[in-house]
Amino acid sequence: MEKDLILDEIEKNREEYIEFLRDLIQTESYNPPGNEKNVALVIKKYLEDANIECEIFPFGENRANLFSALNNRFDRKNLLYNGHMDVVPPGNEEEWKYPPLSASIKRKKIFGRGATDMKGGLAAMIISLKILKKLDLKLSGNLLLNAVADEETGGTYGTGWCLENKLNSIKSDFVIIGEPTGLSPLPKGIILGEKGRVELKIVTNGISCHASVPFMGKNAIYMMSEIIQNLDKLEENMPKVDPPMSVDELKEQMSVVFPNNETFENILQEQAILQDIISANAQFAKNLTMIKGGIKSNVIPDSCEAIMDFRLLPGQTTEHVLESMKKLIKDLGYDVKNEPTGSPEDVFVYLEVLKKGEASYWQDWRDSKDLETFHSIVGEIYKKKPIYFILPASSDAEHYRNTDYCQPTILFGPGSPGTAHATDEYIVIQDFIDSIKVFSLFAVEFLK
Repeated sequence: MEKDLILDEIEKNREEYIEFLRDLIQTESYNPPGNEKNVALVIKKYLEDANIECEIFPFGENRANLFSALNNRFDRKNLLYNGHMDVVPPGNEEEWKYPPLSASIKRKKIFGRGATDMKGGLAAMIISLKILKKLDLKLSGNLLLNAVADEETGGTYGTGWCLENKLNSIKSDFVIIGEPTGLSPLPKGIILGEKGRVELKIVTNGISCHASVPFMGKNAIYMMSEIIQNLDKLEENMPKVDPPMSVDELKEQMSVVFPNNETFENILQEQAILQDIISANAQFAKNLTMIKGGIKSNVIPDSCEAIMDFRLLPGQTTEHVLESMKKLIKDLGYDVKNEPTGSPEDVFVYLEVLKKGEASYWQDWRDSKDLETFHSIVGEIYKKKPIYFILPASSDAEHYRNTDYCQPTILFGPGSPGTAHATDEYIVIQDFIDSIKVFSLFAVEFLK
């Protein structure tokens, strides 16, 4: 009965929901600088028109977080839906076939920056809250909505702030973050954990001189080159830890959609992308992503700067990365200093952590009946059993798991991570509609 009511309500109001998503996409919230308050105001109007109270928590220049709930009782079972309002900038807009703020509908898809990451998931969660309010179903718990800022730059001022302030006196029993989890050609993913990330700046400080007499100086670019050539030694100093899901477990999850294991193994050998995803989830990863140095073609450079991106397994920390880098650099014969500047004759390396987030993983997911229910609903709506998986990137889930606010935290949402941050980002409309069904049906099952 409840299920039929919900599904009928969604089909009846399909066009309204599509237009609401388009409104969110058309509302500029590029981060940097943020501008999430623009989106928060659109959400507030939509929910208040549905007789649902909203709180907006402004900060900075045109930035904000938003909190809403089905009712005012928080002392029973609480289900928390989280979605971020900020999106990455569009880059060169001339390369877009459809303008990034147009929310153009073409070929049963909606195009625009943030369509997948993650205004699609956010809109679906907001709509599910509206549906439950309108249908006035007999529920014993509460559905909470947290629309947050700052996810694209670490989440400190978004989910992190909300946990320390608005949510510090509200216990949540289950959290879903509506990030895109389409894994085409595989079915939808239910993400149980994620790798950590450290963004590290490395500055080599040499001695400048005229390029005609290079022996008088110390080339900072050559110093950086030495470090780069020896980066593989870094892992010798990192703690050896097992991935949260082994290669065999990841393969087992992937294989469920194929007729038999032999078929899966054959496709796995042919599909490099599937092999890459498994590898990314099962090991520590390091990448040099940016580098700059030199001031003039005839001057030996006294400074070179690089940025490295590290992806950590649970059990590996920012301190492990720093200590391993320091050992590598000292083994090359260079001092590591805590300050980026020194006297002109100083030769040293400076390290600075720009961003950090530890890995997180819901250890006890196999024992959760609620997760079984969610898995069943996703399979029914999407006509394919979803797979349990690990995210090789990072998300706001770490704030919930690593603070012990709520270990049962998963990622699930419409869209494919492959289109996130890309030119001509899009979301398939039916995927968006199906996610509304999943969020609404699960909320009823969880709270009734």
